[in-house]
Parts: sequence; structure tokens; C-alpha cells
Amino acid sequence: MDVLQQRFGQLTTILSRQIIGQPKLVERLLIALLADGHLLVEGAPGLAKTRAIRQLSGLLEGSFQRIQFTPDLLPADLTGSDVYRAQEGAFVFQPGPLFHNLILADEINRAPAKVQSALLEAMAERQISVGRQTYALADPFLVMATQNPIEQEGTYPLPEAQLDRFLLHVRIDFPDLENERRILRLARREAAGLPAVADDEPGFTPLSPSELRRARQQVLDLYLAENLEEYLLQLVLATRHPQDYGEDLRRAIQYGASPRAGIALDRCARSRAWLAGRDHVLPEDIQNLAFDVLRHRLILSYEAEAGGMNADRLISELIARVPVP
Repeated sequence: MDVLQQRFGQLTTILSRQIIGQPKLVERLLIALLADGHLLVEGAPGLAKTRAIRQLSGLLEGSFQRIQFTPDLLPADLTGSDVYRAQEGAFVFQPGPLFHNLILADEINRAPAKVQSALLEAMAERQISVGRQTYALADPFLVMATQNPIEQEGTYPLPEAQLDRFLLHVRIDFPDLENERRILRLARREAAGLPAVADDEPGFTPLSPSELRRARQQVLDLYLAENLEEYLLQLVLATRHPQDYGEDLRRAIQYGASPRAGIALDRCARSRAWLAGRDHVLPEDIQNLAFDVLRHRLILSYEAEAGGMNADRLISELIARVPVP
């Protein structure tokens, strides 16, 4: 195993001890980091979403900022604005919270469209515009947005164009009994001012931007067999031509996934294989990530929704029907 893979293995181990009962969230965070994309995390309150990205920020050389999205938020609250300084007799740009490496956009669907649009430019272009000036954002730059699936009153649903900018849409659930017990004991230790967990990874230094860049390059260079690349593309194309796999699927899908879905699935499958210490991608890497890559990029028909169909069930059907090489 490569030295960088070992470093990320240590990173996974440390995060898993701090984020109990959410191994999928830990893995998806690291995949998004390696694939240079953003993720939307959906789950009930108290499932360690904020804690996860905060703990990750402590293991990277970079800065972290949490932004609580509310209905009265303005675009300038994210991007910053020009401030007049009387002593200089000129306007000076005051950077906003987006000028950090890791951003937690908490309850993103509570902000109005103008604010979501400002975040969209930052996510897609890695820059923000204020007046006539454009400012580049930090590198690396990762946005983890959250939304609460329970409470929908007073929220602004994210438009499809913005959803498509998210590399992954991750859904997390409550931990089981044993993990709930571990969480309880961890919280008790932290409240008493004791170390949260034993340090079994002594000497772990924060991951530097140069190490992250080299890791990303290794991910891009990872071997993906030609027949698996074809399988990946066929899965994405099946969302646009569902009639090739059954009349029921044709009636269920109104709009399929964009080309960004294929790019995201390729990058994420390679990242998952690399994190596992492999030098090649397996079909299970593609299938495992298909749900998080595709669920927010599909628009189901009214007929499908009325019949109780959801995106995850639809993706399961596609995986079952598209032949595996």
C-alpha cells in the first residue's frame, strides 16, 4: 500500500473513532475530498453531520467555517462585500465565510434563491463575484451542505441545476443500539473534560495540500478497465433511455442524469477503490456509489411518485437490469 493510502487509512481510523455509527458519512466525506467535489448530506438532527466535517478540518492543513442558513441571509453574508474605510477614502473588500477550505452550509434549504445562487457560483466556479471584481477561493475547497428531511415548513427546495452541482447526495440514518451506547459514553467523557478516545495513531500530522493534490492525482491514475467504464456509462445512459430496460422504467423516469453523473461516478468509484488500498476499480465500487451519485439527478414522473416509487428503488432496478461485465 502506498504511503499516501496509509495516511488516508489513518485518517479514516481517527475519524471513525470520533464519528460513531456513521461509517458511510466518513467514507463519503473522504471520497468527496479526493474527487474534488461537494456533498449534500440529508439526515435528522443530531447525527454528527457538523461534528464530522469539523473533525476532518482538524486533520487537514486548512480552515473551517460553519454557516447557518436562515431565511434572512443575504448573498453578501457568504461572499463578503466592499466596505468603505474613511481613513483610506476607498472601498476595501472584506472577505466572507466562503473564503475557507472546508465549508459547512447548515440547513441549506432554509436560505432563499439569491443566497443559494451565490453558493452555486462558489461551488461550480471556485470563485465569487462582488461588483465588478472576481475573487478566487481557497484550494482545496469543499462544501458540505445539510438539510433536514423532517421539517419542510419555511424552506426553499434546491433547484435541479444546483442539486446537479453536488458530487454526492448522502442519506444517513440513526445508529444502532451498540453505537448509541458508545456515543453516550463518548459524550460523557467529553463533558468531563477527558480525552474523547485513546490516541492509537501517535504522530499523525495534518494532511497538507500538496499531499492531497498527489492523492487526487493517484486517484485519477487508478486503473479502470474498459468494460467497467462501459458499464458505468450504461448505468447513466439507462436513466435517459429507460425504455431499453423496461416499460415500467420508461413511465417512472421523467428526466435522466446529466453528463456530470458519469464524471462523478467515475471519480468517486476510483476514490473508493483507492481508499480501500486497491489499484483498480471493481463493479461493486460503481454500484455502491450509484445511489449517492444518481438520486439527486433523477426526476421521477408523477405516476411513479403516486405509486410509491422513489429514486433509490429506481436505481436498484437499474443496477439489477443493466448487465455487469
